[in-house]
Amino acid sequence: MLKEERQQLILNLLNQQGKLVATELSQTLHVSEDTIRRDLREMDAVGMIHRVHGGALPKSPPAVHYVDRQNLAVETKERLANQAAALVRNGQVILMDGGTTTLKLAERLPKSLMATVVTNSPPVAIALAGHPKVEVILIGGQLYKDSLVNIGTAAVETLNRIRADVCFLGIYSLHPEIGISVPYIEETYVKRQMISISSEVVALATSDKLGTSSSFIVAPTHSLTYLVTEKDISEEILAPYNQLGITVLQA
Repeated sequence: MLKEERQQLILNLLNQQGKLVATELSQTLHVSEDTIRRDLREMDAVGMIHRVHGGALPKSPPAVHYVDRQNLAVETKERLANQAAALVRNGQVILMDGGTTTLKLAERLPKSLMATVVTNSPPVAIALAGHPKVEVILIGGQLYKDSLVNIGTAAVETLNRIRADVCFLGIYSLHPEIGISVPYIEETYVKRQMISISSEVVALATSDKLGTSSSFIVAPTHSLTYLVTEKDISEEILAPYNQLGITVLQA
């Protein structure tokens, strides 16, 4: 078997199974583990897979600037936002992470809602500026331009003085075993702090985010209370999240 054929087969198996273990893969393809490790290194280098210790996971979606992401899967994000909006209650302190799906949620909060929204996302704060009954607290810090969120020590220290009833978390990658992950290390500190100060944590994730991993781990997947995702995802894909005790809501 040619190397190119073997690597295509590896990619097909990864898409089918959601993860690969190098030792098992060498047995399946009847080649040495050294050959498999070399294949995985090469495939990771060109962005075909995400290589991890002992195997491989699907590559997370490519990083796209915030402005461009606003035009992707708009109807899907709106459905997820509508589902997530049903989780808010009057009198809550609501923590809202950045992201184009959380922005849709901010735009759909009921006009009758009386609550306090704390966010590190300038677009979310602007979207809520005209809300008649929601108090908005914008957390300061260094602006991460790709995601339009404030990060850094100032943001983390401010969050340390807050207790939130619910956190709506933007998701870059989510894997039931690897956890919540992002491509930029500074984002991990803020997201991790958001999770730690919140009674409930809601992940808003389109289907392309599930079963993938990125470079820097935020927290284990069982940190989530709810996973709000698309309605057409199979039970097989969602089963590991249910087994972790996460309530999965599909929209």
